[in-house]
Amino acid sequence: MSIDVHQHLWTPPFVDALRRRTAPPRLDGWTLLLDGEPPYEVDPADHDPAVRAQRAAGLDLALVSLSSPLGIEHLPPDEAWPLIDAYHAGALPAPFRAWAAAPVTDPDPVRLSRTLDEGFVGLQLPATALLDAAGFAAVAPLLDVLTERGLPLFVHPGPAAAPPGSPPWWAPVVPYVQQMHAAWYAFRAVGRPRHPTLRVCFALLAGLAPLHSERAMNRGAPGRGRVDPDVFVETSSYGPRAVDAMIRELGIDVIVTGSDQPYAEAAWPDLGAAARHAVGTANALRLLDGSRHAAARPTARPEPLPRAHRRPEQDTHQYTHQRPRPHTRPPLPPTAPTGKEPQP
Repeated sequence: MSIDVHQHLWTPPFVDALRRRTAPPRLDGWTLLLDGEPPYEVDPADHDPAVRAQRAAGLDLALVSLSSPLGIEHLPPDEAWPLIDAYHAGALPAPFRAWAAAPVTDPDPVRLSRTLDEGFVGLQLPATALLDAAGFAAVAPLLDVLTERGLPLFVHPGPAAAPPGSPPWWAPVVPYVQQMHAAWYAFRAVGRPRHPTLRVCFALLAGLAPLHSERAMNRGAPGRGRVDPDVFVETSSYGPRAVDAMIRELGIDVIVTGSDQPYAEAAWPDLGAAARHAVGTANALRLLDGSRHAAARPTARPEPLPRAHRRPEQDTHQYTHQRPRPHTRPPLPPTAPTGKEPQP
């Protein structure tokens, strides 16, 4: 089994909804128009469900999320909901399932509950909505729904304006990373105390925020040697050096595979079968259903993880108190959704 927790696929209802708009975010044919960013020519094949199903043929499960850099979650409710409803309505082929979406301008826990009933694996929110205590307070009703259901949160970069004259890569390389860095520390400071059992996954290795732990501790941040076992990071847009560094900092148990398809490819250092199984399967299943032993181990004895990739002894301890865990569902079947097919 292999799982990719971070992909994007615009189904026809969502494409049509973007084309009906007269202001950004909108599609003019296949030209994407956003505030603060140059026009982007979308490849239609990247959002063809049949083509994407072929590309994902080697996966047992690929999780699709709303493209938060479009800024949809930050639109006024009367503009955000039609786009989000269209995202939820699109049918996905196997092996795809989806993260639900919600506007942060109208956090409606009842509506989110109904959406999750349709088989979505959890909720995605933009990092731009989770940068401080006020942001977490605003979306607390949505996070409470996730906690009650034992479902995870996926934190994805939000909209980002590039300065005039910036190269096309500026937004993904600079503001996206800054957003994820801030959201990681905001969750640590105010999100976790308010939601002690919530499972969270941060896109793009949380902008490498965990690698700043030495500076954080030198400046008075608590938590030396502690790794939150319910806070995960996915690997999209990074390569072996960054993944290796994150394993050294956090250990391997909270690293999951994400590719950001169709915009990037997943990269993974060659650390042996045990590491591949952990990152590609077992950790992702634990993120999705909360089970500590959600996946069976490979029948062949895997190679041990190289010692350089294990955390030092003093850093392997988890939180000193045992947090109560919510009731969790059995492991999710990778290609058979519960109830209605999730409809991003």
